[in-house]
Amino acid sequence: MLPFSRVSIIGLGLIGSSIARAVRQYMPTVRLTGHDADPAVREVARRIDLLDDVADRAGAAVTDADLVILCVPVGAMGAVAAEIAADLPTDAIVSDVGSCKASVAQALSAVLPPARVVPAHPVAGTEQSGPEAGFGTLFRGRWCIVTPLPESDEAATIRVEDFWRRIGADVERMAPDHHDLVLAVTSHLPHLIAYTIVGTADDLQQVTQSEVIKFSAGGFRDFTRIAASDPVMWRDVFLSNKDAVLEMLQRFSEDLSQLQRAIRWGDGDALHDRFARTRAIRRSIVDQGQDDAAADFGRKHD
Repeated sequence: MLPFSRVSIIGLGLIGSSIARAVRQYMPTVRLTGHDADPAVREVARRIDLLDDVADRAGAAVTDADLVILCVPVGAMGAVAAEIAADLPTDAIVSDVGSCKASVAQALSAVLPPARVVPAHPVAGTEQSGPEAGFGTLFRGRWCIVTPLPESDEAATIRVEDFWRRIGADVERMAPDHHDLVLAVTSHLPHLIAYTIVGTADDLQQVTQSEVIKFSAGGFRDFTRIAASDPVMWRDVFLSNKDAVLEMLQRFSEDLSQLQRAIRWGDGDALHDRFARTRAIRRSIVDQGQDDAAADFGRKHD
């Protein structure tokens, strides 16, 4: 038996459109309704037949849903939840896909019955955005972290976990504040570093922008891919997960200072030890199926 028969998706960007495609691929009998605040995005969704129905109002998109998934920037979660509250069926479950969970849990439970709120975070994505960028296998083999509130109904949480497993994700349950600390290290800080490095290169007076692009090495190109991520989404992530990000940034600054001292004093052993540790971490990520083992990051050599 499917966990849900009528799913509504609010926000039809990369993640929302990928959920829609995955539901059609793995649960084709589920009726899909959606809404996006941008009229142009709604028109694209209709043109590519992304959903069974595209509503012009968020409230109209949830009137017969038994699962509503909010796929909007974390800073907009509270406003969107308030917008749909009056039209939401009493037995509907509301979830989301935001990268910060403590602030989202607080925003949703302020305007919706906490027992029906089950936040979640699929740890998957690309630097692309928009309804045409999504694909149905985006979540296959990726983690989805479900972060129920203390008041969340246990049966509702189990149904949300079943939903994510059916579209290919591995599921882990975690407290919202612990999720935010873990993701500050594994996702938020790397994005902040990428934004900084690419911005610094662009600001250098002695290197023209054309030279930055022309002579970019593989490492820099990888940073530019991360730094091309949606600016609104990531602005909201850093503002919503401020404490955890600042804590991890402090730790990162201390470790960076240690490497700076090792380079200054010619301490090759310290550099080698650190680089050997990080190389082992890369192997562990590939071994656990969280990245492709293809050589040269899967780039073609022809």
